[in-house]
Amino acid sequence: MGKIIAIANQKGGVGKTTTSVNLAASLGVLEKKVLLIDADPQANASSGLGIDIESVTVGTYQMLEHSNLPQEAIIKCTAPNVWVIPAHIDLVAIEIELVDKENREYMLKQALAPIKDDYDYILIDCAPSLGLLTLNALTASDSVIIPIQCEYYALEGLGKLLNTIKSVQKIHNPDLDIEGLLLTMFDSRLRLSNQVVEEVQKHFNDMVFATIIQRNVKLSEAPSYGESIINYDATSKGASNYLHLAQEIIKKNSN
Repeated sequence: MGKIIAIANQKGGVGKTTTSVNLAASLGVLEKKVLLIDADPQANASSGLGIDIESVTVGTYQMLEHSNLPQEAIIKCTAPNVWVIPAHIDLVAIEIELVDKENREYMLKQALAPIKDDYDYILIDCAPSLGLLTLNALTASDSVIIPIQCEYYALEGLGKLLNTIKSVQKIHNPDLDIEGLLLTMFDSRLRLSNQVVEEVQKHFNDMVFATIIQRNVKLSEAPSYGESIINYDATSKGASNYLHLAQEIIKKNSN
C-alpha cells in the first residue's frame, strides 16, 4: 500500500524542495520505491535530481490536465529507487485552467489512483502558495510534512497553513494527517535557532519530528550539480540528517 505525502508550506525558502529531493533519495537508499512529484512551477525538485526541465514534454501539468497518464510522465533519475514526475514553467497556467473544471480539487487524486500502489512512498513537492495546486496535493495525500525554518518569522503563517489543512480535512480529504513538522536550517550557534526549536516543540510536541535538519553548505551546493545530498556527499551532516528523517518516517509508518 503506497503512502502519498505532501511537503507543504506557503512560505518560500523554508526547505520544501531540499526536503522533497533528499527525503526521496534517502528513502530510496533505504530500499523503498519512491515517486517524487514536482508540483511547483519553479521545477527545482526536477532540476535538483538532474532532469533537464527544458526537455520535459510530459509532466505534472499534463497529468493534472488528464491529457496524459502519470505513467507517461514518469522519469527514472540517478538516485537509486527514485522516479520523478517533473514540472515545467507551464505549470503556472494550471491554476487558471482548472478553475472552471468540475472536481478541480481532485484532479491529482484521480490521476494518481492507478499508480498509488506501485510505490512505497509518493512525495509531492508543493508550490510556495495555498492555491489550487497545493490544494490538489493536500486532497490527494495521506499526510503532510511541514518544513519550518529555524528563524524569526518561522511561526508566522503556520496558523494559516494549519487552517487550510483543517478545511481540506473537513471538505475534501477527511483522512489527511499531519506526518510531522520538520525543523530546517538549524544553526546550533544561534540563540534564535534554539529558541525557535523550543517554541515549536512546546506548542506542537508530538507533531514535531525528532530529526532536525541543520544548516549545511553541502546541502546548498548539491542542487547546482543536479544531485541529491546522498549522491553529492553521503558523509555530510545534511545526508546524515535526511537519512535519519527517512528512518523516522519508515519506523512511524511500520507501526
